[in-house]
Amino acid sequence: MEERQFTVDQPNTRLDKLIANQFPDLTRSRVSKLIKDGAVLVNHQVQKPKYQAQLHDQVIIKIPTPEQLDVTPEAIPLDVVYEDDQVIVVNKPQGMVVHPAPGHPNHTLVNALLAHTKLSSINGTFRPGIVHRIDKDTSGLLMVAKTDVAHQSLTKQLQEKTSRRKYLALVHGNIREDQGTIDAPLGRSFKDRKKQAVVPDGRHAVTHFRVLQRFGTDYTLVECELETGRTHQIRVHMQYINHPLVGDPLYGPRKTIKGNGQFLHAAELGFTHPTTGKALDFHSPLTSIFQQTLDKLAKQYGVTNLEEEAKHEW
Repeated sequence: MEERQFTVDQPNTRLDKLIANQFPDLTRSRVSKLIKDGAVLVNHQVQKPKYQAQLHDQVIIKIPTPEQLDVTPEAIPLDVVYEDDQVIVVNKPQGMVVHPAPGHPNHTLVNALLAHTKLSSINGTFRPGIVHRIDKDTSGLLMVAKTDVAHQSLTKQLQEKTSRRKYLALVHGNIREDQGTIDAPLGRSFKDRKKQAVVPDGRHAVTHFRVLQRFGTDYTLVECELETGRTHQIRVHMQYINHPLVGDPLYGPRKTIKGNGQFLHAAELGFTHPTTGKALDFHSPLTSIFQQTLDKLAKQYGVTNLEEEAKHEW
């Protein structure tokens, strides 16, 4: 157990932000978790992350010793798009869970990564190196940290919205607007605890979308860019505007095109390298089932004059 302490000299600042500023090696999300776990005391009392610190407050932070990794490395093939001593970018296949969790103790991306390389220890036992996630049935690009320095940098880029994540999604219906922004807070659904939903007191969530191709009035191919990264964000936001993802077993209609889950692909990823400062950009082609479905729809709806941008994205 490591203990750190300091006296507040920046009053009227949120406790989680204050600690993250005081100790750059602790991410804001990690600080928030420490506070919620009761590992942070202000004047010997537990406070909430949003507590407004007062001048001369005494803050004590008790940081647990990192757990020993006990996730079993598995020699599962990886589609490595980029790798160096700090980061690794992989193209996750549809159907693979990102990290171990109840019901999915093994055969995950983390199991495969641990057999391939060393990962950051910041997220502890079950999520080493994982900076952001994509759903089991969502395919595409994922950036993973190999060192704690890289993890802190990539997390900060996500928080400050300087990294770039674009997805391709096939949705039901005809989106009339060529582009738009969905700004709606997300949280756990009151009706079904397995689902996320737009709720008044949810976490801030913003998705920007752009139409790439319409297939009659039945389907639309869109590009979605995340400003925030909440659980099931694109799936819930598109359902919220009455254009649920095709094939989505959780948020979509029963009558849909069958695939291997939702037609959602993390097609583009961009970030600044943690140590060199170089801008890195990556692109991932659609899965075969996604591409074949688009080809069938184009033939069915007589789409012969595809937009050049759409062709490029595919």
